Amino acid sequence: MRTALLVAAAVVVAACSRNGTPPPAESTDTGSSSDTAASAPATEAAAPRIHRVNLLPTQGNKATGTLELEMATGGVRVTGSITGLKKNSDHGFHIHETGDCTAPDASSSGAHFNPTGQPHGDPSGGEHHAGDVPNLRADEQGTARVEMLVPDVSLGDGGMNDIVGKAFIVHANPDDYKTQPSGGSGARIACGVIE
Repeated sequence: MRTALLVAAAVVVAACSRNGTPPPAESTDTGSSSDTAASAPATEAAAPRIHRVNLLPTQGNKATGTLELEMATGGVRVTGSITGLKKNSDHGFHIHETGDCTAPDASSSGAHFNPTGQPHGDPSGGEHHAGDVPNLRADEQGTARVEMLVPDVSLGDGGMNDIVGKAFIVHANPDDYKTQPSGGSGARIACGVIE
């Protein structure tokens, strides 16, 4: 039996050296699909999930914009632009607790998103709502470019800090990061639901 195996191996080696093509490997398939999946090469990593926000003006206002949100190291990255603002102006910008922009003044979006019951404050440090984010600054054309990382929230994980289904609000005035409960940022001039 051993001699027969050695002869078979020699024939295979000789066949390979003649045509340069290796013989087909013997199948060791046991019928288990989990073995096949485990040995399959890794596929390309899935692209990050992008969530969009279409900001629309509240009654009597002109501010509109589009935001894109995606998970990033340390929080949620928010990018986009908002137009229809007063030139060279600052505006409070917050995540609100309810994804409802149906009221003419966007009051249907509720208060700031605050799942841990913190006082309103500066998002760069100290106690603050999870929905407190830095003020927007409009340029000479009344456009604010958004490029920020919001560290205290997540996207689509179903956790306490998940902001999918919440709303972004642009306010008429800048946030002073002190006045309770919303920083004295005034009327809601644009609202958009985080899809």
